[in-house]
Amino acid sequence: MAKHFPGGGPQRDGEDPHFPYGREQVYPGGGFEYHLKPFRAAIKAGTAALMPYYGMPVELTLPDGTAVEEVGFGFNRTIITTLLRDQLGYDGIVCTDWGLITDQHVAGLPFPARAWGLEHLSRPDRVARVVDAGCDQFGGETCPELIVDLVRSGRIAEERLDVSVRRLLLVKFDLGLFDDPYVDENDPEHTVGRPDFAVAGQDAQRRSLTLLKNDGPQGLPLLPLAPGTRVYALGLGAEELRKHGIPVPRPAGADVAILRLRAPYEARNHYFLEARFHAGRLDFDTGTLARVADLSRIMPVILDVYLDRPAILGTLADDAAAIIVNYGCADDSLLDVLFGASAPQGRLPFELPRSMIAVEASLPDLPSDTADPLYPHGFGLSYEHHP
Repeated sequence: MAKHFPGGGPQRDGEDPHFPYGREQVYPGGGFEYHLKPFRAAIKAGTAALMPYYGMPVELTLPDGTAVEEVGFGFNRTIITTLLRDQLGYDGIVCTDWGLITDQHVAGLPFPARAWGLEHLSRPDRVARVVDAGCDQFGGETCPELIVDLVRSGRIAEERLDVSVRRLLLVKFDLGLFDDPYVDENDPEHTVGRPDFAVAGQDAQRRSLTLLKNDGPQGLPLLPLAPGTRVYALGLGAEELRKHGIPVPRPAGADVAILRLRAPYEARNHYFLEARFHAGRLDFDTGTLARVADLSRIMPVILDVYLDRPAILGTLADDAAAIIVNYGCADDSLLDVLFGASAPQGRLPFELPRSMIAVEASLPDLPSDTADPLYPHGFGLSYEHHP
């Protein structure tokens, strides 16, 4: 299943369309066709299913001049039938994103249906709109009685359901689910937790690390560190550190400091799941900036920043002697690279903006669009000498 058609990301103000404030999907840079490229390739490759996104397009016109209704893509007949089915020639399964029909409260927090542009409709009316748009399957819903009632009332023709059922059954037949629907219960033991898989994962972590800055004393690279270097570390386990260097409890006794940080975000918890979707400003708080500045006056500082989203480094870029970023990395993999047992090979998958002003001025539907980024997309250094 390829998702999320016709592209996810160009939300107004960079917000997330899981939530009402992020429902508007906009294309001020004229980038709609750019976002279609991977789906054209997926369709050509024979993807079995596509999932429309939550977003509600605003002031969007297809290349042929057809105006697109301002309703969520899963409800949008112009997007699903006119564009995907008719123009792109796709006849596979279209499964909606999760929770378009039913408003919920989960864990004490509201989780409204992502029926953007159609919030005023009843649940049966929402179901009818999804079916009319050309979708075949409802993601994250358990309301088959609504379909039955709509067929019995004559609003949805049974023949229309046959079209979708046929698509779904074809995939099941292709997978052989009706011939041999069972699995060998002992087989997962030969796959789950395999040592060679773990080794490959650790190697991928090490290679993905992306070196952005490496300035040591007298103009020499600070990294890789020599074995036995005395390290004051924040966010690193002492047990792992002892395999490479000497952990010290206070800055005064250290040769270098290593700090593990994560990209900033604004804490939000008004809707269910909202706390898990890191959003808001990208710049570090003044306390973090001051802490790194203070340490840098005592010794060289090595920053490792977890980038689950872009970050604005601000003064960290000047105060840190070395900066390396990761996309999910265990302590031992990081230390292997910092001490030269492995070399960083990663490249930035997105640019790191210079300021929030540049972020706010950029166009949300175009990549790498901030003015004068601190580090451009694709940037990454290598160690000059590696054993």
